[in-house]
Amino acid sequence: MWNYEQLFNRIEELVMHHSPSGVETEINDFLLKKFAEIGIEVWCDRADNIIAKIPGKNPDQKIAITAHKDEIGAIVKSIGKDGKVEVRKLGGTFPWVYGEGVVDLLGDHQTISGILSFGSRHISHESPQKVQQENTPVKWENAWIETKLTTAELEAAGVYPGTRMVVGKHRKRPIRLNNHIASYTLDNKASVAILLCLAETLKQPIPDVYLVASAKEEVGAIGALFFTNNQKLDALIALEICPLAQEYPIADGENPVLLIQDSYGIYDEYLNREIRQCAKQIDIELQLATLSGFGSDASIAMKFGHTARAACLSFPTQNTHGYEIAHLGAILNCIQVLKKYCEFRE
Repeated sequence: MWNYEQLFNRIEELVMHHSPSGVETEINDFLLKKFAEIGIEVWCDRADNIIAKIPGKNPDQKIAITAHKDEIGAIVKSIGKDGKVEVRKLGGTFPWVYGEGVVDLLGDHQTISGILSFGSRHISHESPQKVQQENTPVKWENAWIETKLTTAELEAAGVYPGTRMVVGKHRKRPIRLNNHIASYTLDNKASVAILLCLAETLKQPIPDVYLVASAKEEVGAIGALFFTNNQKLDALIALEICPLAQEYPIADGENPVLLIQDSYGIYDEYLNREIRQCAKQIDIELQLATLSGFGSDASIAMKFGHTARAACLSFPTQNTHGYEIAHLGAILNCIQVLKKYCEFRE
């Protein structure tokens, strides 16, 4: 089994591969290589999902465990002649979360680093930025990216309306806070790390197990909907972060969270019971939660009738959709619970 250091290193490796929704080639190539090195069947489907299959003792049963590989960011709206680039959100991003600093524009031919900018502070009420100091948060409409390149130079790099923006790679590298990992994009690179760990440890599951690194989840669970529309499943389990907030009775620490309900509806109670029983057998305590303003591959697929039984296993996370912090023990315990479910469920 993995220790905290090994898990931290695996998550760090994933975090350092850019994957904004719809432009996920960098993480795709990495995952195809990693699953192949483990020695299991892996492929990329037409919806850009990376799927690894572990044959089970009973191939008549099929389950899928998903972890979305895409990350939030922004998308280019327009390019000014002075090298200023305007962007709008892609997924649940806010410019004030990133702050002023380096961001990467993923051009077709070259990645261009620029500075997410909000304007100077030494100003009076004559400047439009003054209101951001006193009254309202910065919105994407008030921010821009300084590249100091010409329109022709940006065009040559393959930067145009629709180009994706993500936080600069040198700002992404995770840090350790005792038993915690802190980083951008733990949502959902830490869950993809769980898939890789399961690929290494699941040897003889009962059902056929599909490990799905799903595409474009942050913009509507597009990859998961395609997969579940084309693959009949007995159960679908999504791996996710769980927000730590005063409104939810969730504690930070080693105990994973099993969701009962989110914005898209209720999860399957009988599947949840099976997962809880498996956790109890290996002495892992699960926390239970109902969430607002949240959805997963599983709840969205269940809402649209693509699967009859869905669940979401998650790990408590601070600063969700920002510089996130999660306990490495909770992530490891998600691996243990899912391994037990796949190998010993009734």
